[in-house]
Amino acid sequence: MKKNVVLIGMPGAGKSTIGVILAKMLGKDFVDADLVIQKEEGRLLSEIIDQEGPDGFLAIEERVNAELNPDSAVIATGGSVVYGEKAMKHLSEIGVIVYLRLSFEAVDARLRDIRGRGVVLREGQTLKNLYEERSLLYERYGEVVVEEDGLNVEETLEKTLQALKMLIE
Repeated sequence: MKKNVVLIGMPGAGKSTIGVILAKMLGKDFVDADLVIQKEEGRLLSEIIDQEGPDGFLAIEERVNAELNPDSAVIATGGSVVYGEKAMKHLSEIGVIVYLRLSFEAVDARLRDIRGRGVVLREGQTLKNLYEERSLLYERYGEVVVEEDGLNVEETLEKTLQALKMLIE
């Protein structure tokens, strides 16, 4: 049995929103990996990406996530965490990886200002390209997949709790 729950998925999938409520319902701490990065770096995610470039940001994100070691928490990761193999190996050792899956259409409808959110987009890359690239990685790492299309927050929480019932302490 693992003590932590690690949420992965596209920006806009609700990792932070679901994570806070899930942590309350499970009696666990909540860790927002993006906020940990910002605190450690003393900069907003968008500033890190602007100053360090996508590869520099990904290196920082991988290092921070590979060092996370809460005792009993729900961890909401940034959408690009799946690019860091070392981080994902570590997170899968300390927790159950839950992929909050949304269709591209749902992600597109939820996202307004993706650059302001600190989303790592390479030169010329579209949200559709990003979605297709990352979906393969989310599928690879997700131990539990929660299909979110058409669900509200409460329904997503219920589905996540059901999926986790036998997997966590």
